[in-house]
Amino acid sequence: MSQAATTATPPMRAVVQETAGAPEVLRVVETERPRPGRGEILVRVHAAGVNPADWKIRARGVFADGTPPPFTLGFDVSGVVERTGDGVTLFRPGDEVFGMPRFPHPAGAYAEYVTAPARHFAPRPRGLSHIEAGALPLASLTAWQALVDTAGVRPGRRVLIHAAAGGVGHLAVQIAKARGAHVIGTASAGKHDLLRALGADELVDHRTRDFAECVRDVDVVVDSIGGPTWSRSLRTLRPGGTLVSLVPPDGTFPHEEAEAAGVRAVFMLVEPDHQGLLEITELVETGRLRVIADTVFPLEEAAAAHRAGETGRTTGKIVLSVAP
Repeated sequence: MSQAATTATPPMRAVVQETAGAPEVLRVVETERPRPGRGEILVRVHAAGVNPADWKIRARGVFADGTPPPFTLGFDVSGVVERTGDGVTLFRPGDEVFGMPRFPHPAGAYAEYVTAPARHFAPRPRGLSHIEAGALPLASLTAWQALVDTAGVRPGRRVLIHAAAGGVGHLAVQIAKARGAHVIGTASAGKHDLLRALGADELVDHRTRDFAECVRDVDVVVDSIGGPTWSRSLRTLRPGGTLVSLVPPDGTFPHEEAEAAGVRAVFMLVEPDHQGLLEITELVETGRLRVIADTVFPLEEAAAAHRAGETGRTTGKIVLSVAP
């Protein structure tokens, strides 16, 4: 047997796109299974979350770091450690993990296997299925880093969360509540009962009421919408408050307007965060945080998952089921 034959890795299924475009550019192919490098783990993916970042990258045909096609989308992972690279002591083969590897660089989660630095993962929370855990990392870390690390939410603070029933929003409501905040959310009326059950104190139906006219004296706004919502959100903040945008700023981002009003307006990009995942796990395991996996698609239907996400009508998260 040749050296090439003895060192070849088994194939795997992965969703690949070769050009920018509509969801139909996503297709399942057979490709080589990756190998973990130093400090990395190889994870057999059981579930991969689908996020707005995914369909935006697909449509543009390029990652934020400039990586062009062909590539595999996906950042959210829940699975089982298959192998460990040199120097890894945090995990062993057989450990169940979840994480948001490599963001914002390509991670390739829409596949049967991924590799990434070990500390981009944490043990899968007890009581969560792989589907639920696969829905959690990017959205929960975004909410945690916005509310806790960026805005310093603490008991008694008033927090306004836009798109409160969305993937980030429904987790941000619960994290803010767990931090002792008074939580106000914007969402369509049909989602208010769910949000009250998750802990929201006040709700505004954005289809019938202007939040900028009826919400006042908040300390923190978490905005995943952007555009005109930025300036209107400033009107709800008390002096010293913070607007955290999850949408990259453009020429309309209200830096000067915020400074004149005595408030802070910042853009926050989520980062891989082992300690943050442990904090989120503690909330899950103590019953203070639950994730809603709105719809589950098999890996082969990644295009349908993107179409569902782009409607903007989903509640919670969309997840790809990769392995049993």
